[in-house]
Amino acid sequence: MLSLSISTLLLSLCSLNVGGCENYDDPKKNLRTEFALALYQRLAELDNRTNLVISPASISLSLGLLQLGAQGNTFAQLKNALGYSTHDQGALDSLHTVYQEVTNSSQGPIAQLACVLFVQAGLLLSPQFVQHAALWANTTLRQANFSEPNRTTAQINEWIATSLGDGETNGLSLETTDSPLHQVAVVSTMHFKSTWQRKFIFTNTQPLSFTTAEGLILKVPTMYLRNEVNYGEFLTDSLERISVVELPYLGETISMFVVLPSDRRTSLAQIETHLSTRSFPLWSNNLRRTKMDIFLPRFRIQKHLDLKMVLPALGITDMFDPTQADFKGISEQASLYISEAIHKAKIEVTEDGTSASGTTAMVLLKRSRAPVFKADRPFHFLLRQASTGSILFIGRLMNPTE
Repeated sequence: MLSLSISTLLLSLCSLNVGGCENYDDPKKNLRTEFALALYQRLAELDNRTNLVISPASISLSLGLLQLGAQGNTFAQLKNALGYSTHDQGALDSLHTVYQEVTNSSQGPIAQLACVLFVQAGLLLSPQFVQHAALWANTTLRQANFSEPNRTTAQINEWIATSLGDGETNGLSLETTDSPLHQVAVVSTMHFKSTWQRKFIFTNTQPLSFTTAEGLILKVPTMYLRNEVNYGEFLTDSLERISVVELPYLGETISMFVVLPSDRRTSLAQIETHLSTRSFPLWSNNLRRTKMDIFLPRFRIQKHLDLKMVLPALGITDMFDPTQADFKGISEQASLYISEAIHKAKIEVTEDGTSASGTTAMVLLKRSRAPVFKADRPFHFLLRQASTGSILFIGRLMNPTE
């Protein structure tokens, strides 16, 4: 008797609206960092000319939930890529600690992780999976009718807009929801909002030059701040010199790290290959308090990515194959596989951390002898939580006007 082939839809979406160094001896921190950086490097290799932002925390949340219901080689591939097993109680406890720390808003930043399972009416799920999913970063179950793709897409987009709090209900387009085989949608979201520990003064923002990788010189709104920050200059293994500055958010539990090639002739692609669990902790742990002038362009990036193009490079292949995927831990009623893996991320960086409007005032900044960190060319940024080592967002800015 032939088994019924039923697709599972994986969606990972996130939104960011933004305004210390710790020890990395904990192997679990290294595993989380390793997955985040490996994922980013693979995506960066696909297109090294455009702006990019992803939320590794959101993507790993979705993959971890799927691992709860995976078996056989499908489970092994997810375990190897993520670096942990959801069958290990110690790993589960560690992950729950991460989610609790990320969503703890008592110290300033507001971060919200959430998951929802959209389940086709009539599909019987494993009670054990439902029980585990309910404890997995605020996961809920909702019924959907995948034979009505437009209605299902609207239902999913409505939940995403509510979860992200951005009011956008049409951000997602699913090309394959018209197939009667789609029975389950796994959606995870991450929303982060905070202000800088030390705000950029809005009246100090002025149009300054930004040189793209192609040599195009643009005039873009550039924020300015004189402050004492964690800063360092380092050499990569290939002897490229880089500058790293840490800009903390309110409460200093989460920071943005900006990684800038010191030599204008050094491309970001050359630096990306050195973003690893060995180099990045080394850089961040060796920053020194420095009073300096900081110039950072105001920017907004939104990306819609097909994770099926990158996850196989991390060894996750079987879950996309109808003949190889094994998700019997989710439902014994049908053969499930992943037909879509979509990730949407958004980041906006402004003077005070929230959206700003109004006319930018031109000011003449006094010359000073303080060191200068001037992000007037392409750079990397990482949003990381200090206590858990989790990289919440990572990306690059190639052109502030795109």
